[in-house]
Amino acid sequence: MSAPETGTGGGPAPAASATTIDTLVAAIRSGPHGGEIGAVFDLTALAELKSAPAARWRGPDRDLTGTLFDQLRHSGESSAADILERAVRNAAGRTPEDLTAVGERLFERGWYDRLRPELLRLVQEHIAAGHTVVLTGDSGEFQLRPAAAALGIPYVLGTRPAVAADELTGLIEGEVFYGPEKAEAVSEFAATHGIDLALSYVYSGSAGDLPLLSRAGTQVPIAPDPVLAATAAEYGWAAPAVAPRTAPRPADYLRTLLGLLALLGGALYGVLRKSYTRDRRAMADALMKYGTAWPLWLCGIRLRVTGTENARGPRPAVFLFNHQSQFDVLIVPAVLGGNVTGIGKKELIRHPIFGPLMRFVGVTFIDRSNTDLAKASLAPVVDTLRGGLSVAIAPEGTRSYTAQPGRFKKGAFHMAEQAGVPVIPVVIRNAADIGRRDSMIARPGVVDVAILPPIEIGAGELDEKVAEVRQRYLDTLRDWPR
Repeated sequence: MSAPETGTGGGPAPAASATTIDTLVAAIRSGPHGGEIGAVFDLTALAELKSAPAARWRGPDRDLTGTLFDQLRHSGESSAADILERAVRNAAGRTPEDLTAVGERLFERGWYDRLRPELLRLVQEHIAAGHTVVLTGDSGEFQLRPAAAALGIPYVLGTRPAVAADELTGLIEGEVFYGPEKAEAVSEFAATHGIDLALSYVYSGSAGDLPLLSRAGTQVPIAPDPVLAATAAEYGWAAPAVAPRTAPRPADYLRTLLGLLALLGGALYGVLRKSYTRDRRAMADALMKYGTAWPLWLCGIRLRVTGTENARGPRPAVFLFNHQSQFDVLIVPAVLGGNVTGIGKKELIRHPIFGPLMRFVGVTFIDRSNTDLAKASLAPVVDTLRGGLSVAIAPEGTRSYTAQPGRFKKGAFHMAEQAGVPVIPVVIRNAADIGRRDSMIARPGVVDVAILPPIEIGAGELDEKVAEVRQRYLDTLRDWPR
């Protein structure tokens, strides 16, 4: 039965039928694969923006950025169109590149941490099934593209500001993508890309998308507004439960402060405990043991590790880990169990807390802004490996905005090849649950870590191995080992 073009109203909304993310994943995997199946994610499903706290923006674009962030917070509401039109009008005379930069800033500093992990999982399932995945919303395409790029979504459908002579005119091309306009745009896209909407999925949280939802074969309401919830209940659309994206609580701040003190206390205790040996390596290992165990315990963070035997041998090795959170600096040494050092950005040398600790355990600091200097500073790491000490490194070179690993750089693989040691992937599934990319506040929870078997790097195999190892991360994150 198709849905109505507009929502129902009046009276208490009946509850939508329930399903789970796991059920949806199973349906995607067992259902038809291929590009003729579409998966359209509206921004109201992908991210929880209505409850996003208001942000203070600085710099010359602060007014424009603030208005566009306010527009994102009203996604799925009719008022979003008015806010976007006002922002575009105020941006008249600017270049499209200016808006692109503002869109990236909005995502990286304003709302990446509002992405729903459950929806990111569904995005990856559709990509793995070969479906044509689209991100849409009533926002500008320039607001949506950074999220699409981070998630590997190839297509974006959003409102476009009009451009003339490489300058914004202050007007919108056509209409803002809301309601029937968005439904028509998606239908046109489907027709030109060979997509059968009757076999496709649409995810949304807004009743404004009822015209779009009515055209899909599978409608998935995500945290639906009251009108959409009532319609979903009437038509039997199953709405999976998703966890709210809440701000840290006062208890989280307190636990984090205690965890920081525990890190310092544990590190000092570890050094003193092994000081009688006068063996710097033994003291460094004890520093990492207690300097990670104590803060993890106090912050309520438990590690659930599979493949521990792969961390114990063979040694030495280059341990690769996908980097999502500030707290990876505790997670990785905790699961590797000593006789390992790392590589960090040179800015940390002067950090009043982490600088001295990282220097003591033998971390090599690199200048990421200068490729030649970075390569030169990695040369001694090969000697470290040949000397029997393992090295942990994030092959992405920086923290990612989602659980999906970004592009892997070759430096770690070069080191392993030159030293004649294997690489061992350390796959962290959900570190962002305890602390998102730029957050310094820890939340209690369980972090899953899988340590995969070692992979030898043969001569002349570098490009193939980089791609192979990254694919192992993707496969492991999709099908977590039991």
